[in-house]
Amino acid sequence: MSAMKRKPVQQKSQIRWKRKVLAVLLVSLCMASLVLVETQYSRIVSLASLRHRFTGNPKIAFLFIARNRLPLDMIWDAFFKGEENRFSIYVHSRPGFLLNRGTTRSAIFLNRQVNDSIQVDWGEATMIEAERILLRHALTDRYNERFVFVSDSCIPIYNFSYMYDYIMSTPTSFVDSFADTKEGRYNPKMDPVIPVYNWRKGSQWVVLTRKHAEVVVNDTTVFPMFQQHCKASCIYDCWPFYYFKKIVVFEHNCIPDEHYVQTLLAQEGFEGEITRRSLIYSAWDLSASKDRERRGWHPVTYKFSDATPELIKSIKDIDNIYYETENRREWCSSKGKPAPCFLFARKFTRPAALHLLNLSLLGARRGAKGEA
Repeated sequence: MSAMKRKPVQQKSQIRWKRKVLAVLLVSLCMASLVLVETQYSRIVSLASLRHRFTGNPKIAFLFIARNRLPLDMIWDAFFKGEENRFSIYVHSRPGFLLNRGTTRSAIFLNRQVNDSIQVDWGEATMIEAERILLRHALTDRYNERFVFVSDSCIPIYNFSYMYDYIMSTPTSFVDSFADTKEGRYNPKMDPVIPVYNWRKGSQWVVLTRKHAEVVVNDTTVFPMFQQHCKASCIYDCWPFYYFKKIVVFEHNCIPDEHYVQTLLAQEGFEGEITRRSLIYSAWDLSASKDRERRGWHPVTYKFSDATPELIKSIKDIDNIYYETENRREWCSSKGKPAPCFLFARKFTRPAALHLLNLSLLGARRGAKGEA
């Protein structure tokens, strides 16, 4: 009889044990499900964040280096019209200058000046310091993926869509860069920080990828060398030489804006990541010019009488560039096909640029297969 009583007790104990095990399994399953749901939710949020990041329009940041006003603001206004989500603008002018309704006719330039500009002197490292300031501001916008330096006398010669596709279709920066063996601008005191074999020359009007823009902004090695050893020490009375066109002799003035970015990228081992040419045309070969004002340190300034369809066509027809110091010819291409070398040109007076705009020869938005 007692054995028969113990059997139901054992059965009840086993049932309770099974229930506890089942409860533990259910709780564990619920916890695992919660962890899985949380993990999946985190992945979904992360993917959504990435999708949001990459579905935002990649932008081209235009970095204007100006004295004061932007005399060609309406030219650029016509160029940018309708493309507001694909560009951003930053302007470096003299300290204290404001782009407001009294100083610009274009709404896209209102308040686009940086608030920490410096006084820039030609031939000094202040020019490249201004470039670094512009890049610092432009890099704060995560959608800026290309950074185009332009002057206040520069004009676009193709429409925005053609320019955008041309620049964004390649992962490289466009940096005019070649070995400088003739000018004697290299200061031996830069060695060994900047060895002579890394010394490069080229146009300051570069187009940088975000990676290379960050290299410029974060540089703490090459820039101090330029500040210390690239000074326009005038031997003769030369103030202000660029107004009176006097012949001036400089002592180790390496013209920083023509060497800094090129030398920095060579120094950091990034020359394999650049297309070694500029996208901005300048006319330097002026030896045959009868106009004395068109000779000297600066490229030609195109006046009203120069602003002709033939001029623009001649610039658009350039499809290669020859670098004498390297015996190298750079054939221009886009998306793997032959293409014009230049998207922009300088230096243009306001009357010349407005005349070209009125002739429909500039890059105003018209949607005509990239032609301007």
